[in-house]
Amino acid sequence: MSHPSWNKDSSESSEVVTKSGTTFSKTEVQTRVVSSSAKLTKANSIQSPFAKFKQLERQNSAPSVSRTGSFTLPSSASSIKERLLEWVQAQTRDYKNVKIDNFSTSWSDGLAFCALIHHFCPDAFDYSVLTPKDQRHNFQLAFTVAEEKADIYPLLDVEDMVMMSRPDWKCVFTYVQSIYRRFHDSPLSNPTNPYL
Repeated sequence: MSHPSWNKDSSESSEVVTKSGTTFSKTEVQTRVVSSSAKLTKANSIQSPFAKFKQLERQNSAPSVSRTGSFTLPSSASSIKERLLEWVQAQTRDYKNVKIDNFSTSWSDGLAFCALIHHFCPDAFDYSVLTPKDQRHNFQLAFTVAEEKADIYPLLDVEDMVMMSRPDWKCVFTYVQSIYRRFHDSPLSNPTNPYL
């Protein structure tokens, strides 16, 4: 936890001058500057989905440090994207009306999100009753179950997703990364083919 660091500068001096029976008072005051570098926490602020997206983007793009102290640069963006796409395909391959080829249009009806969440939380809802035509319901269901059952912060907004025929792939990709981070070590996680 970060503790606030404070910078304070203040001084005050006074001087009394007497001249021929007359008393003059001279006071000098300097201003006081107080600032804090404390970071806001979830306890005292609610982070917008966009701010959370930016935070995750910074975390995912930062180089990591190995145990020996050397820096490890992340793999190329395209290989990370391909590996995540393969992982999602492995988790959703048996789901009706789901064919995931990208991080944009493949997610536009909400069923891909529902299938991915249902794979790891199969008792949360009945996937077989969902239809591609009920986008709003699909998005709401997936995002709500992900938050309530898996503690995955809802980075995407249902209304935004419904309005877009081509969702922003970076936003979808970031949210899917959140799901991956939560479930990739789960016993329910299907392996991907490392030779693709």
